[in-house]
Amino acid sequence: MKKIFFASIIAFTSTIINAQYSNMTMPQALYGTTFNLNIHESTKQLVTGNQTITGSINNETFWGPTLFINKGDLVHMNVTNNLNESTTVHWHGMHLPAVMDGGPHQVIPAGTLWQPYWTVMNQAATLWYHPHLHTTTQAQMTKGIGGFIIVKDPAETALTLPRTYGVDDIVLALTSRSYNTTTNTFVSPPTSARVYGDYMLSNGTPNAQYTLPKQFVRMRILNAEIERGYNLGFSDNRTFYVIGTDGGLLGAPVAVTRLPIHVGERYEIMVNLGNDVVGSSIDLKAYNSGQSQSFPGGEPGTTGVFGSLLNNIDFPVLHINVGATTTSTTPITALPSSLISNTYWTASDATVNRTVSITNGTPGPASVPFNFDNVSYAEATINKTVNLNAIEKWNIANTNPAVFGHSFHLHDIEFKIVSRNTGTAAAYESGWKDTFFISKNETVSFVGKFDDFADSDVTHPYMYHCHFGGHEDGGMMGQFIVTGTMGINENESNTSFSLYPNPSSNLLYVNLKDANTEIYYVTISTITGRVVMMLPQPEWQNGIDISSLESGVYTFQMMDKQTKSLTTRKFIKK
Repeated sequence: MKKIFFASIIAFTSTIINAQYSNMTMPQALYGTTFNLNIHESTKQLVTGNQTITGSINNETFWGPTLFINKGDLVHMNVTNNLNESTTVHWHGMHLPAVMDGGPHQVIPAGTLWQPYWTVMNQAATLWYHPHLHTTTQAQMTKGIGGFIIVKDPAETALTLPRTYGVDDIVLALTSRSYNTTTNTFVSPPTSARVYGDYMLSNGTPNAQYTLPKQFVRMRILNAEIERGYNLGFSDNRTFYVIGTDGGLLGAPVAVTRLPIHVGERYEIMVNLGNDVVGSSIDLKAYNSGQSQSFPGGEPGTTGVFGSLLNNIDFPVLHINVGATTTSTTPITALPSSLISNTYWTASDATVNRTVSITNGTPGPASVPFNFDNVSYAEATINKTVNLNAIEKWNIANTNPAVFGHSFHLHDIEFKIVSRNTGTAAAYESGWKDTFFISKNETVSFVGKFDDFADSDVTHPYMYHCHFGGHEDGGMMGQFIVTGTMGINENESNTSFSLYPNPSSNLLYVNLKDANTEIYYVTISTITGRVVMMLPQPEWQNGIDISSLESGVYTFQMMDKQTKSLTTRKFIKK
């Protein structure tokens, strides 16, 4: 009788403990070469009371689906903006033409379909996508708009690694939010200047728990914060292994007990649950107490612009329940001793040496927001011009004045960190990177090659910027273009064209008067001027699909690649 009583008490206690957690959402996985992404508002129950208005993609209610793509594939993205405001979608970490990059220049108006496409050149890696519209990035990110991209390739596939999505291979987007106590709406610009959230969200789930099998598991972790950093580790201080950085797998696993991850960074880790008891649990935690104030979220206060209930404390980010070893797939029970072979650029390979200084941001009524080289972002300003195939060393200096740490991100390429003046770069960040944290009084140097894509069009440059939402929106961004030989006499280009059949129902064909003309951009608008389709460098030879348009009269505006001139024709959609 006593055994039954105590068993009942244990079961009841377990139920009470588990009741404090919510099962973490694993975003829907999408596979293929064509992806339809519908950005819209939704609602989600995040705190007691009213549901919170969120931003979402497709059927998700916070965050978006995980896109699985293969190196070498030609992928097409059909991005429809059903928000009530403009947005953009940046493919963070992806090596692709600038006109497809989704920076602040590729604005998608409300109600518009944007159709970028590219051949995947990245190696296997964990990338992500998110809004990048100047001055509204923080607000749209706060709503939860974004998602993962997982690139696959033969080298990664040949390794004995966990890769059953949602079972032993999971994505984990870490962020935090604060709420208006009356309406449960997110606290974000323009109603508030607070930069840190008070409550943890993992994949958009508060107090998240997830069951992982008793074996080696793989976690693809993204810091999707507005500003906070995380110093990750497990509650029993166990060793785990970093196997990948922003741009792909390392040469060999790196053993750690703590892993700092800052805004925009991704790390792939493996952790061994094979020695744990089925039914037991462990927490993945942020060990954020005792950090310097250069560490975002290390501030001691709980109120004010830099205040948060999570500041300067240790807190769980995911409660992990240990489940049974997998039977449907072969469980991974050993850690590979080696991964892939990477050949990195070195400082001696660089033929160009640039220094970018982090400036301003000093407090006071006359304060200038943080910027680079004393110049704030301006859409018409190109800050750097890079030659195609150049190997460059960039030195990012946070020394004048050094009042805060930052998360630096470069579009277009992956690079290799070659030095930190505060000490040797950590082994866990020794792989390909596109984002890194730079502390106060620190200079970080990296080397990368700007290959494959050249475009002298100043209306579609690449970006470099701080990935803190407020700093980015405040103008801490620069622009660069990659230039190469055009190879065509611009003076001989004839941009005249006609459209057929006109009227048309599903496919619209373009007849160019000059075979040398290259179509750079097509914008289709209603007769009243509302943009409905945006097609960067469209694959027009087989017809342009207009089946999504309603019947009516439309304007077809073509920009040619050589002269960037605009030519317009009208057509009728039957």
